Amino acid sequence: MTRTSIQFDEVIGECRDLFEKKQSDYGASFRVLRTISVVDQILIKVKNLRNYQLTGISKVGDSEKDNLTAIVNYSVIGLIQLEKGFAEDFEGTKAEIMTMYDQYTAEAKSLMEKKNHDYGEAWRDMELESITDLIFQKILRMKSIHRNNGLTQASEGLDANFFDMLNYAVFCLIKVSENQESSKPKFV
Repeated sequence: MTRTSIQFDEVIGECRDLFEKKQSDYGASFRVLRTISVVDQILIKVKNLRNYQLTGISKVGDSEKDNLTAIVNYSVIGLIQLEKGFAEDFEGTKAEIMTMYDQYTAEAKSLMEKKNHDYGEAWRDMELESITDLIFQKILRMKSIHRNNGLTQASEGLDANFFDMLNYAVFCLIKVSENQESSKPKFV
């Protein structure tokens, strides 16, 4: 296993642990969200993250790590919703949802390993803010795809964007863990 592969598993383990705890607290309440609502939840997290990166201040105490973890987990939720569609209730057992979580994060890891091979782990030379901007760009692309009724002419679909955001957020979490100081918010 490469260093990145090991770090990916560690980050996903932490994200999965929080996801599972929230499943215990809330059940599969996210199942009522339409895909665009999941996209907008990620938009909220990425805007919070960008604001913190620009100002160094969080008035509610959300760290970079908190927002990035949420982006990972909402990206998995987006992939689940694309597969299952939205529901009118909390459809799905905890075990079924966690199995899907594991399936999608494994697919994301496989994609990450392929892209890391081809791109030579270029993300390691990028700034955290640049990767954050790429996540924001993906959100804007997804909103455009939504306005086009999910149709694309020459671009990847919503699923590819969710996978990319998941992997970008993992890269950021790896960077944050390598530099713990950057993940401590200042309260005002």
